[in-house]
Amino acid sequence: MTCYKKSLYIVRRDMRIDDNTALNEALRLSEQVQACFIFDPYQIDEHPYQSRPALQFMLQSLDDLREQFRERGACLTIVRGEPEKIVKDWVLACGIEAVFVNRDYTPFSRHRDYRLQQVCIELDIAWHSCADVLLNEPEQALKSDGSVYKVFTAFYNNARRIPVGLPQTLAEGRFCVPPECPLYDYEPLKTNAGPNLRGGRRQALAIFDALENLKEYQNRRDYPALASTSLLSAHLKFGTVSIREAFYVVQCVLGDGHPLLRQFYWRDFFTHIAYHFPEVFGHAFVRKYDALPWRNDQAQFYAWAEGRTGFPIVDAGMRELNRTGYMHNRVRMITASFLVKDLHISWRWGERYFAQHLVDYDPCVNNGNWQWAASTGCDAQPYFRIFNPWLQQQKFDGDCEYIYRWIPELRPFAPSIIHTWDKKFAACDYPKPIVDHRLESEKAKEMFRMCTN
Repeated sequence: MTCYKKSLYIVRRDMRIDDNTALNEALRLSEQVQACFIFDPYQIDEHPYQSRPALQFMLQSLDDLREQFRERGACLTIVRGEPEKIVKDWVLACGIEAVFVNRDYTPFSRHRDYRLQQVCIELDIAWHSCADVLLNEPEQALKSDGSVYKVFTAFYNNARRIPVGLPQTLAEGRFCVPPECPLYDYEPLKTNAGPNLRGGRRQALAIFDALENLKEYQNRRDYPALASTSLLSAHLKFGTVSIREAFYVVQCVLGDGHPLLRQFYWRDFFTHIAYHFPEVFGHAFVRKYDALPWRNDQAQFYAWAEGRTGFPIVDAGMRELNRTGYMHNRVRMITASFLVKDLHISWRWGERYFAQHLVDYDPCVNNGNWQWAASTGCDAQPYFRIFNPWLQQQKFDGDCEYIYRWIPELRPFAPSIIHTWDKKFAACDYPKPIVDHRLESEKAKEMFRMCTN
């Protein structure tokens, strides 16, 4: 049954037509639906947390989404401006009776949606914010007393009992011609230096088709030289496929107990934490750790960022990130631990650098991962457990295949030399280690102990 003559659906991080909750709701409840994407200057103009690789991935996904609309004889209107002004003008020009969006969870997103909702209240039209991005909503996966889970395993055991909605095909309904308005040409935003991972639903569906290759994921996922991860994270961030589609495809192809499903719940967990405790953006979750006396040496930070620390596994990871917009998850943990525990540089510096370079940058997940590595977050790595980069590279890149790929200066040297670079480094263009891991890890433990006491 329709409730509205004409509605507006706004695309954000849901760049697909299939299994799109807000779009389906709009089509079911409206006689006609107009669809738009708004380039918010606050997001696309340069700012400290902007990821150029993520922006390029988004633009590729937007191209693909426009084609999805064309294939259905519909139109996606692209505009630029402040969302509340765009929506207000659109409503008044077209007689819109309802606005539909899919819900988002960061402080920025919530404030933006509050302003949009206020516009709808002012104009006396309906506002629909739909659950779409997560397996479970932050209000669902709570303890019996209504409090928030702060330990992942307990959260996971509870959340897994909540049924995951089945993917839905596009609802019956009618798209209508958008209003006459200045369209935004986003071609100038595109660069040749895009990420190695391409955006768009077709690319995501190709990953689904290749999931059989991840049957050994549990045994191979920690080895960065192997093509053993799903590469779905950026597609889930921008919604080229839904989390429900990903969940059921993985379950069907790889089995109900596959560890990749657990990774989807880590994504939910960090998003729920950021939703319930928005102060984590800028503060340690464990607030006493705001007082940690970080060294924050800029020269050492730039050495880390540019892959010049003399720790091969760390430098390989940072060079991969800088070149491709991606870094293997095991190496993300190693590089993050090294910045915080070996160089004593604030996790906020690393959080910002990853935000600027990751193609799959998700504010909630990035923050959660950094606070986990820094031992400042909820259910974090204990501060006295510190990744030893020498042991990590021996264990997970024993033949140095990954290191050779990203550090050509080391290709002339055998793995036995590379794994003992801290004891006897060779004369070449690659630097000696900038710190002593054993010494600096002891300093890190003492720093945390002093703050704890």
